[in-house]
Amino acid sequence: MRKNDDFDQFFMDHHASLVRSLTAITGDAELAADSVQDAFQRAYLRWGRVSRYDSPAMWVRRVAINRSRDLIRSDQRRRKNEGRAAPDEAVTDPESESHLIPLLKRLPERQRVAMALYYLEGLSVDQVADQMSLSAGAVKYHLHEGRERLRPLLASQETP
Repeated sequence: MRKNDDFDQFFMDHHASLVRSLTAITGDAELAADSVQDAFQRAYLRWGRVSRYDSPAMWVRRVAINRSRDLIRSDQRRRKNEGRAAPDEAVTDPESESHLIPLLKRLPERQRVAMALYYLEGLSVDQVADQMSLSAGAVKYHLHEGRERLRPLLASQETP
């Protein structure tokens, strides 16, 4: 029973923030929720081992990001094989920072992931580097480039 109590608390503590950051990364709340759910399911099945990691949430986040990439690739292959392309429409979570999602979607993937993990998830540069399998310097570069790309977009939204 202890395993379930520990996992339940872990789930409650981290689920919402992981869905929020994955929504920012993917631009699709449904895909983000599915990816996070899959990651938590995998964590539950391995909870005896995962719970002993320094940061089980980082493990779940990495699995969720990888799962979202897998789902995106699978969807792209399906669309290509069907010979039709549906318009990309982002479904956003009303509780998320919805005004940021369209802006982050304009960034290249690495900048988008770095920005979402750093600003929305509140991870440190070193934690983002670990999640993205990059050096801290590379993360700083992607954060800088992302801010530079977003600065004129944010300025144009503030000016009436």
